[in-house]
Order: sequence, then structure tokens, then C-alpha cells
Amino acid sequence: MALKIRLARAGTKKRPFYHIVIADARSPRDGRFIEKLGTFNPLLAKDAENRVVLDAERAKHWLSHGAQPTDRVLRFLDAAGLAKRDARNNPKKGEPGDRAKERAEEKAAKAAAANAPAEEASAE
Repeated sequence: MALKIRLARAGTKKRPFYHIVIADARSPRDGRFIEKLGTFNPLLAKDAENRVVLDAERAKHWLSHGAQPTDRVLRFLDAAGLAKRDARNNPKKGEPGDRAKERAEEKAAKAAAANAPAEEASAE
């Protein structure tokens, strides 16, 4: 059985609250789980001590039994010092898309064309 350490959503509409659970990878997100390890409340400030509550001893136990954490849970485990999360780097993420690049080129060309007659007039 493939085990996952993942988030199960609770709370109401627009008020998310998550339980950190051990579940079979095939079970639904909010469905059956094996054990609850803690909670995550994203509405609290990032420095609030009860934003993430995690039973470190049980998490360590399940990691030793082969449970695979999701990316978000791996962040929590890394902050608790239980697992190592490699930093990710996506340099193309902040780069504009093709259409935005075309629009920027057209705008630059228009600006250059508008400045060209003004430069000629000032040169005379």
C-alpha cells in the first residue's frame, strides 16, 4: 500500500482549514485516512505558532515506514527538521509569455518611431 502524508481539507467555504493525515494514495483527498498527524490553518499569520501543529514523533515513524509527503507537507516537515526539501528554481516563471513579448516589442517600436521625428527636429 502506497502511503501519503497529505492535507485533507476541512472548514467552510472561503475559510480553509486542513488536517495533516496519513492516507492510502488511492483514497480521495477528504476521504478515508489512517491517522491524523496535525493541522494547518492558512488563515493565521505566517509567524503564528499554531498555524502548523504537527506530531513530529508520529511523522518520523511514518516517514521511516515509507510514507511520501506531498510538496506542501514536505515544507512543514522541513521547517520542523524532519525531512530535507530541495530548493526549486524556475527562472522562466517570471518571464512574460510570447504574446506579452510581442506587445512589448510593438510598443517599443512605436515609441522609437515617435521619438525619431522629435530627434530630427531637435538636431536642426
